[in-house]
Amino acid sequence: MTTGLERGAGSSPPRSEDVARLAGVSRKTVSRVLNNEPYVSDESRRRVLAAAEELGYRLNQAARSLASGRTRSIGVVALGTAGYGTASLLVHIEHAVRDAGYALRMVYTPDGDPEGIAGAVESLLEQGVDGIVVSEPIVKGEVPLRVDVPVLFLGAPPSFIASRTLSVSVGAHELARTATEHLLDLGHVTVHHLAGPRRWYATKDRVEGWQAALAARGAHEPPLLNGDWSAGSGYAAGRALASDRSVTAVFAAGDEMAIGLIHGLREAGRRVPEDVSVVGFDGNPVFAYVSPPLTTVRQPFEAASDEGIRLLLHAIEKPDTELPPVNDPPVELIVRGSTAPPPSL
Repeated sequence: MTTGLERGAGSSPPRSEDVARLAGVSRKTVSRVLNNEPYVSDESRRRVLAAAEELGYRLNQAARSLASGRTRSIGVVALGTAGYGTASLLVHIEHAVRDAGYALRMVYTPDGDPEGIAGAVESLLEQGVDGIVVSEPIVKGEVPLRVDVPVLFLGAPPSFIASRTLSVSVGAHELARTATEHLLDLGHVTVHHLAGPRRWYATKDRVEGWQAALAARGAHEPPLLNGDWSAGSGYAAGRALASDRSVTAVFAAGDEMAIGLIHGLREAGRRVPEDVSVVGFDGNPVFAYVSPPLTTVRQPFEAASDEGIRLLLHAIEKPDTELPPVNDPPVELIVRGSTAPPPSL
């Protein structure tokens, strides 16, 4: 196709007005498309992107950063684990950041200790990020750090000082309470709990939700068991609980632990759900296809990520205004074949 805008060697690079002319739109529309802003029709967006590609036009990020004082990048500090919950949350954070037209910088911390988190944040600040997301679920004390950009803490309270700190819950307390209440509603006298590692904030949140549900019903609180999120630790717990015939219901703080728990119980001669009901936590879709299909509560990873990034962008782009109200995350119980009334009912 002949555009009338072909450029030979030594010619100046294409400009936004060249893209606008070729696409048949205004320069403002070009700016909106290339900055991933709303209020542009799909057809105009398609034409602008096609024209930019044909001309070899690239947005001058450095110039835009100098003009705005921002780099349009967000840093994320995350625990270096491949667990379904952690990985799913990070995937949705990445989608929310990129959908907003920002670049993503990711740093992992292997242990979640204060020094490691501080080092990860310092590394991101050296890259000139406009804001930081901390998806760090381990509790090991205050982080000795002051940060001059807004910081979003997902699923945990603030652990260091920033120019503006934001917190968005993933609703673990209410999800744990809902899982426990489901088992009590089925007629179980009490519910045992297989928790995660003690030093994780996510463990604390889920334990408190379980305790709140038992207390509200006047149910006895059995001794707590701790796993390490793995199916192997769930299997060991299942073998340990199988010898206690008073155990009829267990809420596991993670789906993988729940699957291991079921295997341990069944191997020791306890049927699921006829003898013991089991509820997991996370909502891993894979476990709809095991036997029995796992009853679980689904973590609202997408809703929490979208809500958190919305607040963080507001703090970055409108620093002198009040934050919009925070929406509570949804609570979703997925009832499948691993739960039933206790044997006596």
